[in-house]
Amino acid sequence: MLNTPPALIAVIGPVEPPLLTAWVCHYRWLGIERFLISFHFPEHVPDAQRHHLQAACRELGIVPAGTSTGPWHEHTNTQLRDALRHSAGPGWHLVADADEFQQYAVPLPEVIAQAERSGHRVVGGLMLDRVAATGRPTGWRPEAGLDHAYPLGGHLTHRLLHGDPRKIVLVRHDIALSSGNHRAPGHRPDPNRICAVHHFKWRSGVLDDLRRRVQHFSTGTWQEQSPAVRDEAGRLLSHVGRYGGAINTSDPRFAFRRVSLNRMPDDWAAEARGIITGWRPYTSTGQDRGE
Repeated sequence: MLNTPPALIAVIGPVEPPLLTAWVCHYRWLGIERFLISFHFPEHVPDAQRHHLQAACRELGIVPAGTSTGPWHEHTNTQLRDALRHSAGPGWHLVADADEFQQYAVPLPEVIAQAERSGHRVVGGLMLDRVAATGRPTGWRPEAGLDHAYPLGGHLTHRLLHGDPRKIVLVRHDIALSSGNHRAPGHRPDPNRICAVHHFKWRSGVLDDLRRRVQHFSTGTWQEQSPAVRDEAGRLLSHVGRYGGAINTSDPRFAFRRVSLNRMPDDWAAEARGIITGWRPYTSTGQDRGE
């Protein structure tokens, strides 16, 4: 049985301070006590924005493990994440980006106990992309909350971007993780116990971030390991260009429906198992033009 909660490992970019506050509160509600956070700020981020976010972090009672600035190469996250994991030491690690809010069917100690009883050294998650009812990347008011601003959840990453929707959400300290926390080579999570990873990426400002990413990766200013991340950004930008700046939430492929952080989506176990076990890397064809 688990004696101490897992350490939370996160590399955080220039998100808005209210999102960081909501994120920390969410994971504290899950039982997390130890946060190992590193900030990384690309060159375009103003000093005032950087200082504001760092101050918000300290107001939450968390001292960042480190802060770096400069190009956001594809390997940057991996290097910073692995350094944090080394500092965290033995035990279970929970890994999450600042826009990822994990949701479990049972309390976190029981999730880990189930994994240990079954001999699994990782626990898997599946991304559930959260968007506004209009499909437009909009801002949100902290007093109303993320669920109110982004009530719809669907499979945008998987079915539009052709990205890997799988996540390793919990991992033993001695198990290596791939870039983006999508896989743990040599270890597979239990497909019958998949966490819902509510993905609040599609907020105000995300389109500018994606355009910047495409530009920097295309010119080599930011180093990439493969064109996958750039291609995913391009597919989203192409899609919203066709729909007046919005995500087409009525497209049945994406299965958007109203969801909440307070209740697991209906039939989630079967839905997640089907996607996790059936997912294969996307193979581009000559007909691929962004969707």
